[in-house]
Amino acid sequence: MILEMKVPSPGESIKEVEIATWLVQDGDYVEKDQAIAEVDSDKATLELPAEAAGIITLKAEEGDAVAVGAVVCLIDTSAAKPEGAEAPKEEKKAEAPKAEAPKPAVAETKTYATGTASPAAKKILAEKNMDASSISGTGKDGRVTKEDAVSAVPSMGTPTGGSRGTSRSKMSMLRRKVAERLVEVKNTTAMLTTFNEVDMSPIFALRNEHKDAFKAKHGVGLGFMSFFTLAVVRALEMYPAVNSMMDGKEMLSYDFCDISIAVSGPKGLMVPVIRNAENLSFRGVEAEVKRLALRARDGQITVDEMTGGTFTITNGGVFGSMLSTPIINPPQSGILGMHNIVERPVAIDGKVEIRPIMYVALSYDHRIIDGKESVGFLVAVKEALENPTELLMNNDVRRALEL
Repeated sequence: MILEMKVPSPGESIKEVEIATWLVQDGDYVEKDQAIAEVDSDKATLELPAEAAGIITLKAEEGDAVAVGAVVCLIDTSAAKPEGAEAPKEEKKAEAPKAEAPKPAVAETKTYATGTASPAAKKILAEKNMDASSISGTGKDGRVTKEDAVSAVPSMGTPTGGSRGTSRSKMSMLRRKVAERLVEVKNTTAMLTTFNEVDMSPIFALRNEHKDAFKAKHGVGLGFMSFFTLAVVRALEMYPAVNSMMDGKEMLSYDFCDISIAVSGPKGLMVPVIRNAENLSFRGVEAEVKRLALRARDGQITVDEMTGGTFTITNGGVFGSMLSTPIINPPQSGILGMHNIVERPVAIDGKVEIRPIMYVALSYDHRIIDGKESVGFLVAVKEALENPTELLMNNDVRRALEL
């Protein structure tokens, strides 16, 4: 029996996917539920499992855009498993060796007559930092004259034999969709950014004192993300307009905080969502951040896990960014950018002290968030991070960390 495998729908709004990689070759024997391909949608990369065991016939090439519901391969379920065949390993097929692209021809430098130069010509050429051998002399036996030297023009970038090749590769559907969304945000929102700085000393002190006990009890590290997430939740409750978005001519506000966390995955930027972050403790946030980050890294994140956030946090500091203007994640109205932590001199009670400082940035949609609300929101985040014991832990550190 020949089974036609069709592309399943990864989500309601997705009409087509792109074959990113075939994990099997045409004519291979596959087992039921074995991953046979990785497919890109405009939101995520997903694995395509075999619906039955048998010999597979591929009906699409890598890079092809295939409509949801279209036949992507055939499986002959009546075919017997080849004798002595090992259990299939889920690994990418070996690509046929690619023919080496011809190296671009390097322009040959024309060799002119290498006659001697007159003393006057030598002086002029020396001032131009040129060599007589690079000039075609018009004098007797190729001699470079004064007139030749005067009219000679120094090279402005003559190829010197180094590589000048280029390469071209197709962007994944996910990368193309991200690009479209970023341009759309710049063109359709009144995006502004406000900045502030945070003294991270109190958080450093808390982490140094409790991180070992926290990890030993909960199995996850006590990182910065839990502090920032809970500080954002507190600020969103104080300034609900930041936890809102445009819906036609109306403003849609939420009484819950679904925090999108921007992470870098193998296929590009992923933004999984921490649901109802307002109900999570430090342990809950850290565990969820770790779970989502691992799934994004391993390409297992689903469309549902990246849909429905109300506010986004992105951390460019892990890549060394000192300051940036993050772009809003539509249809949300705000995004908080974290950056690297650098020891800087600051004035404390009239004295200069060295403190670990992080610059933070809030980009917001000015159509529904006023300047007063945006600045107040970011100040509220700063206050919570600089006084976490009181504002995030209710003056009971051990209880807040569940130690």
